[in-house]
Amino acid sequence: MHKHNYISRILLSSPKQLHGCAIPYIIKAMRVCYFCGNPLGETVQIFRSSTCPSCSKDLKICYNCKFFSESAHWKCLETLYEPVAEKDRSNFCDYFTFKDTTENEDRMKKGFKGKKTKEAFEKLFGNG
Repeated sequence: MHKHNYISRILLSSPKQLHGCAIPYIIKAMRVCYFCGNPLGETVQIFRSSTCPSCSKDLKICYNCKFFSESAHWKCLETLYEPVAEKDRSNFCDYFTFKDTTENEDRMKKGFKGKKTKEAFEKLFGNG
């Protein structure tokens, strides 16, 4: 079965109503570079030597993998026999599967962090 970089993902958190039935929104998921957020094309295959066309950083890294988890043992949801020391550098992991990021997650990473969020909060509720 051929995998596509862009897939349709169903988001059930905000369904529309049609004749009393919930119709979920469909949101596109895409592959993006962990470092610069650049969307990668549909035909990009990821190898150990693959780099981002925008920032030239490695793509086959733990942070781009769907099994990466801060709370998991050795930060991986798969059973590893030894930890990956440098999670931001390319590696030989056989479990690597590029994770899909939804457009909304990507926007949240780029536009609503840190200072902007604090400023919006203070504008809404005031400083006191």
